Amino acid sequence: MAGSTRSTPLEDYALLSDLRTGALVSRGGSIDWLCLPRFDSPAVFSALLGGPEDGRWCLSVVDGEVTDRRYIPETFVLETTWRSPTGTARVTDCLLRSDSQGDLIRRVECLDGEVTVQHDLRLRFDYARATPWTREIARNGQDRALLALAGPDGILVTGPMLHWPDEDDDDSSPSDDTHARAAVRDEGRSHEGGRARRLEGSFDVRAGERLDWDLTWFPSHEEVPDPPDADETIAATISAWTEWSSQLEVDCDPQPEVTRSLLVLRALTNLDTGAIVAAPTTSLPEYFGGERNWDYRYTWLRDAAFTIEVVVAHGLTEGAALWRDWLLRAVAGDVDDVKIMYGLGGERQLIEMELDHLDGYEDSRPVRIGNGAADQYQADVVGEVMIALHDLREAGVHEDEYTWGLQKGLLRYAEKHFDREDHGIWEMRGSTHHFTHGRAMMWAAFDRGVRAVEEHGLDGPVERWRELRSRLAEEIDEHGFDAELGSFTQTYDNSEVDASLLQLPHTGFLDYDDPRMLGTVACIERDLVTEEGFVHRYRVDSGIDGLEGGEYPFVLCTFWLVEQYAGSGRIDDARSLMETMVSRGSDLGLFSEEFDPASGRLAGNFPQAFSHIGLIRAADALQAARKRRQEGER
Repeated sequence: MAGSTRSTPLEDYALLSDLRTGALVSRGGSIDWLCLPRFDSPAVFSALLGGPEDGRWCLSVVDGEVTDRRYIPETFVLETTWRSPTGTARVTDCLLRSDSQGDLIRRVECLDGEVTVQHDLRLRFDYARATPWTREIARNGQDRALLALAGPDGILVTGPMLHWPDEDDDDSSPSDDTHARAAVRDEGRSHEGGRARRLEGSFDVRAGERLDWDLTWFPSHEEVPDPPDADETIAATISAWTEWSSQLEVDCDPQPEVTRSLLVLRALTNLDTGAIVAAPTTSLPEYFGGERNWDYRYTWLRDAAFTIEVVVAHGLTEGAALWRDWLLRAVAGDVDDVKIMYGLGGERQLIEMELDHLDGYEDSRPVRIGNGAADQYQADVVGEVMIALHDLREAGVHEDEYTWGLQKGLLRYAEKHFDREDHGIWEMRGSTHHFTHGRAMMWAAFDRGVRAVEEHGLDGPVERWRELRSRLAEEIDEHGFDAELGSFTQTYDNSEVDASLLQLPHTGFLDYDDPRMLGTVACIERDLVTEEGFVHRYRVDSGIDGLEGGEYPFVLCTFWLVEQYAGSGRIDDARSLMETMVSRGSDLGLFSEEFDPASGRLAGNFPQAFSHIGLIRAADALQAARKRRQEGER
């Protein structure tokens, strides 16, 4: 399947976000993925994982081509420029910031000449398992709107009227000022619709004219809401994004990509709870046509911790505190049974199931919702959380009895599971092991506990933590390092290497230029790095993960190698690999989980928080390395 383009390439999609959910809009103007009202809600548009009949909203210019698209600077408001033989138009797509409902606005402005705008709207609720009852209603006694209801969900579509293509259009009432060719029918007329039925509309727009459509989600048991004022809410949304962006402190290269990556982390955050999703999508494959298809619309403690680290490094301590508070609330549910991931509100039950009716992206099946890895034990998680919360303390964020008490609870949890084998950072579905990376992260957990007492005057059983830290250090040296290979190993019971070992210096366990680390890097370069420099997580043909098929190189791991090169003084190698990686992102600066060098396509869930965190950290490491070099040359 590699190289196939039956499905829209991921790099052709733009992300929209209202800090509660996200939409993917293709270059051709099709919104193929949207879950309402939250990232982890059932999808209204599921064409991303199937076809148009599974739900989408395509807005395009007839006989036109896209000549440019961009985000309004420092926002997630998308502008796409279309040119046709008769004119030029700009389409603005925006998920509005709202406290109570989901609002998607699509605006068309004709810049010169005249264009014809075509709509293809197919509402399919619950991952295309439910077709809503759709009817026209009157608004304010005269305006017309489309109302779609199914189960708990309601959708209101306002703007120039769309119609069902198989109905007689003789009763159409075109609007003089928009020259619309869309049917308007009597009040109460309705259409149940089958799987492939759709609403459509064709509208002529002349220079200086503008048309707006709004799709509003609301709970179906509530009153139908009033649509927003497009001018006011678009302006307010742009202002909210730019105000947040103005707080960023970015003094490293490549500055635009780092800023966009920080914005992606914000875009993947649920404003109500403070949770950040790993990605806004599910089941985008790690290998086209394969079975490694997972639901990433949840919050991993690991991702939240990594996010805290990078936003603190760029001046957003207030935002980091929001993520911290979510993390601690989730853990507080049962600190003796810590989950590796939670729902956006801290939900603990994320039951995994398969959607057999969807074909899958590039025929990659099964399509999954929920994530069974939520019940795994992963030894690294507590360490990553403790590192992040240590960074918050170092940045001056207040620690109280509640926040520190939960951290002491996490260390008790780590001690309780001190000798337990785990599934590793990559959530392998095979047997458990002592993963070297996980043991080093456990070392980091107790190390940060000790430092909290020694450097910040907090209370705790520091002598016990010191003892456990020492035991782990000795154990890792004895069982996690292969002297014959000159490298740390993936697990205590094999001689494989794993890209997660690139994280050992980040924990503080050893330096980037430690001979043992340099030997590990040499083995990773030999076994896991492609000719182009991209890094695989591990050798899947070793059979350790219990899954069939392969996977493409991992974007985060490649950025980790950039970070390692920079930290060990290989600045030219770091810069070269950084430039290669940045060039593999989309034209809008978005990255997915994996990259397929053979086809040049992004793969895996998109956009991926992990990948953007990796880019930020790699850029920061390069900047620090340059400063060290400059200081050494003085």
